Amino acid sequence: MQRFLLIAVTLIVALGAAHWWRHRPLAPSPGVLVADAPEQIDLDDGASLQRGDVMLRTRAHFAVTARVLSREDYHMDAGASLAPVDLALGWGRMSDSEVLKDITISQENRFYHWHVDHFPIPRREIETSSANMHMIPADDAVRRELEHVRTGEVIHLEGFLVDASRPDGWRWRTSMTREDTGNGACELVYVESVAPATP
Repeated sequence: MQRFLLIAVTLIVALGAAHWWRHRPLAPSPGVLVADAPEQIDLDDGASLQRGDVMLRTRAHFAVTARVLSREDYHMDAGASLAPVDLALGWGRMSDSEVLKDITISQENRFYHWHVDHFPIPRREIETSSANMHMIPADDAVRRELEHVRTGEVIHLEGFLVDASRPDGWRWRTSMTREDTGNGACELVYVESVAPATP
């Protein structure tokens, strides 16, 4: 019994270490890595996409190059099978290590949180130059790419902002602007491609 417990604990530690190593943060040099805000083209009449029992409705074509401020994987909540990872992304001065060293960033329960002791840039700039985005991989290849995304990395992704619904009444709506904050301000992104980008 003790041997079994030792093996189990060793396996858990090894898996945790492997997960950390795969997602270990990068530490880019100071300077703005991404100058431009995300690009969005709203759709007057979006398409419907079926993912298992979830219906997706495309709201806008969406493309973003951004620094990954944080990532959080989900396995147990109602949206985990659809969007297994959230990425907190930053652009403009929210992609600059000199600014970010004074901002504590975390994610939990599908929210992105930040804290400062003093503001390195104006509060509104932090709010409008960063966002938490729920990632829906379009296929297994995109899912694998998302699994390798690391905090500190600059990535480029393209796809659609979507609303999601199930026949039982469950709804998940995307934000359509980078100007909002709080509950409902996250983007729900159907990701068709994602790859490292050159700053």
